Formats: sequence, C-alpha cells, structure tokens
Amino acid sequence: MSNLMDRRHLLRLATATAAAGWLPRSAWSQARIANNPFTLGVASGSPAADSVVLWTRLVAPELASTRLTVRWELAEDESFARIVQRGQAEALPELAHSVHVEPAGLAPDRPYFYRFMAGDWVSTVGRTRTLPAPDAIVQRLRLAYASCQRWEHGYFSAYRHMRADAPDFVLFLGDYIYEYAGAAKAVRRTDGVTVATLAQYRDRYAMHKSDADLQAMHAACGWLFTWDDHEVQNDYAADFGGDVQPPGVDFHARRIAAYQAYYEHMPLRASVLTRALQGMASGAEMRIYSEQRFGRLAQLSLLDCRQYRDPQACSKPNKGSSTLDPAICPIWEDPKRTFLGAAQEQWLDGQLARSGATWNVIGQSTLFGQRDFDPGPTRTLWNDGWDGYPAARQRVLDSLQQHKPSNPVLLGGDVHENWVGHVKADYQRPESVALGVEFCGTSITSRTQHPEQVADRLAPNPHFIHADAMQRGYGIADFTPGALKVQLRLLDDVANPASGIATGSSFVVEAGRARVERA
Repeated sequence: MSNLMDRRHLLRLATATAAAGWLPRSAWSQARIANNPFTLGVASGSPAADSVVLWTRLVAPELASTRLTVRWELAEDESFARIVQRGQAEALPELAHSVHVEPAGLAPDRPYFYRFMAGDWVSTVGRTRTLPAPDAIVQRLRLAYASCQRWEHGYFSAYRHMRADAPDFVLFLGDYIYEYAGAAKAVRRTDGVTVATLAQYRDRYAMHKSDADLQAMHAACGWLFTWDDHEVQNDYAADFGGDVQPPGVDFHARRIAAYQAYYEHMPLRASVLTRALQGMASGAEMRIYSEQRFGRLAQLSLLDCRQYRDPQACSKPNKGSSTLDPAICPIWEDPKRTFLGAAQEQWLDGQLARSGATWNVIGQSTLFGQRDFDPGPTRTLWNDGWDGYPAARQRVLDSLQQHKPSNPVLLGGDVHENWVGHVKADYQRPESVALGVEFCGTSITSRTQHPEQVADRLAPNPHFIHADAMQRGYGIADFTPGALKVQLRLLDDVANPASGIATGSSFVVEAGRARVERA
C-alpha cells in the first residue's frame, strides 16, 4: 500500500474478511479457477480455548486482481460428517488472496478438522485444536519447537519426522524465511533476488510453503509463532536496518512490506494486522507477542525480540551485528537499553507475577544465557542477542526472582545450535542460584559457522551442560505435572530429502527443581 488512505482501506478489509460468515450467493465470486488454487496448503494457529485461526492462500495467477470467495468448513471428524461451522470469506488481491478465518464458540481442548473450497477445488484437510480452559486439569502437553529454515541450506525433511512425533502444537521461534538472494554451496536454489518489496516477500513465502513436508506439518496441527530478523532483514533492530540496504530501498517501507507479508502467510488474527496498519504511519507496533494457557499445566509467554529493541551495541563497521568486548564498549551496560521494549517488559512481568501454572514457558527467538566465546579472563560476546543487552536480561531475571513463578523454562532458536542449561541469577557467578532452565534449539536447515568448535565453548559457560551444532533438527518438549522431558531430534543429512533422524540427547527437569539433567 502506497499511502495512508490505502492502509486504512486495507485495515477495513482485513477486519471484514476475518469476521466473514455466510455471504449471500450474489457475493460469491463467479470467476472460473482453472487450476488448483490451494498449492500453498492450509494452516491453523493463534489458538484459544474457544477459537482458532484457519489459514490458506489462493494462487490463481489468471485472477491476480480479482476478489475471490472461499467457502470453509469446520468439523468434528475428518470425513466432515459432523460439521460444526461453515461460512465464506473473501480472498482479496490486496492481501495476496490470503484467507484468515476466526471461528468462535468452539469447545475447549478438542480437535477439529477444516477445509477450504473455491470453485470446484477443495483444499487439503487440516487438523487443529483449541486450548484447554484456563483452569482445566491437563495431564500432558507435547510441543515441538523449531526455527531457522533457510531454503538454500537443505530440505525441510525434519517436518516429516516431526509429524510422526505427533506434537499437540508447533512453536516456531523465528526465521521462517530468509531474505538473501542465494547461498554458496546451495542445496536448493532461490530466485536469486534479495527480497525487499511486498511482491518479493510474497514470492519468498510462497517458495517456502511449496515444500511438501512443511505443508503437511502445517496441516497436522496448530502452530504458534514469533519472528526473528530474516523475516525482514538480517540484524534489523526496530526502525534500524541491519545490513546495508539494497540500492534505492527505504528500510521503513521494506519493514512495512515484510510485516504485511508475514501476516498474509501466517494463521494470525486480524487484530495483529489492523493494529499494525493503524500504527505503521506513526511508527507504532504490529503486536505479535502473546500468551497461550494450557490449563493449569503450562503458560506460554511468546515474545517479540526484534520490533522494540535498541540498536546493537558497538558493532564493527558495516555490520548489523558482531562480537564485542564489554570492557571497551561503554554503552553495553547502559541500564536504559532495551531488548523487548518497555511495554512488552511490563507485560512479561505481569505474566510471571500472576501465572499460577505448573510450568512457565517463555518462548523467544534466541539464546538467553550468556555465551562467552573467550576461554580466558576477558569476555567476547555476540551483540545481537541477550548478551548485547545485559540490563534488559537482568530485568527479566529480576522478575523471575521477585515473582518466583513455578518452573520457568526458556525456549529459543536463532543460533543454529543446541544449547541446554540453567538460567542463572548472575551469569558471572557460577555458584549463583538457578532460576529456571533453558533449551535453545538447532535449525531446521540453516548452517552455523565452525560447528565443530561449539562443544568447546562449554568451559567458559558452566551454566550450560550441553552444546552441539553438527546437525539440523528440532526439539520435542513433553510437559506433565511432574516433569519436563526434552528430546533433541537430529537429522542424518539435511541435504538428503529422504534423511533419517535420531534422538541425539534427552533431558529431564523435575517439577519443583530448577535443574536440567541428562535422561
């Protein structure tokens, strides 16, 4: 959208389409769709105890500027003999013919099946689930957590194995796409474009969603999302671009385009986009941080670690991020520097203060604990993660100490490495009390630098008990009232679409003890 008037118009359209129910037959699109328009699959997400978001995006190049009407059905069974809701929604060219349906009034903690229809075409059937009632007694929850799926670096075969692991929900922690034009030693090729415009972001999402294993995993269960940097640009921080912009590209316009494309391709509620469209003209937010409550068993606080942060401290020239030496970076310890923004920090503090759940999970996009690259007496830290924002991290630690929520668990991604350890009150004092545990996951495909050196970094970081970067994969976290059990699932070969998988390591955390041990 090129101006404020267009954005206001789009705001109204997004709200109307999400709320669409039965439309009169006269409103149905009469355009003939020659080929299957559901080639990007279906997805669901943003669950609540009484509602969920159902998503698809129609691909019909011959009707690129035409509004299309999509019918949808939600049923208790996969054969659709017991349909509980049905309706129509408009697929608008202004939103890339994406469809976001928000059926409400559903029963808590139960599976549903859904499908879309356009013309004579019927989509794949998806399976979704509502959350339990907030006060429900829940005995188990299985979350798969994943991040960082660069197309060129391998196949998304991890999702085929994840589907067999049958999680209740997938927690995706950022870098769903990458904006780069390509990669050296590419396993798969992109279109060779550095993504910067709305059309280019749409094309990049469509490329990712063409992957059959990713599509099948989206159809298998609901997903919960946050983003990191590559959904926009490497190392961006709030209104500041990270890497150098392509010639003629304005970063603010680029971010607006990226945020709109993110909404268009994720099962997010319309309120996420409408809030953003209202605010994009004045620098306000597209709020994606959120809470999900799994009865009394677990509360998930899902954070946004990109949109509100200060720029990275002491980056090297022409770098969005780099290593830093705290001893020669005066602003590193500035107490005013923020990673989450004041409003989100306050929101998280409130979440931790009033939770009452057995497990308090904080999902965020990167490694939380200190990772010192220097085995000597000095410190070498990476400035793009929490290590670059020590005052902001300390405020989270202070909230944990003050409110003492039950069994804190931090889940992260970004670094393309598995790290497992303890959340410490003071990372400079190894003997300080553990406030919780942390599992930062490897990537679905994205490579890491010098993976053979990662295990050697445990020595200067004794709060971690495990580090590994040799393989790609995901994590499976099983929560029960008595324990959390985590499996690190590792692919044999990310360059092989038929790759096998194995559990590389397993860990257990007993409820009531902030201690992670090998299982």
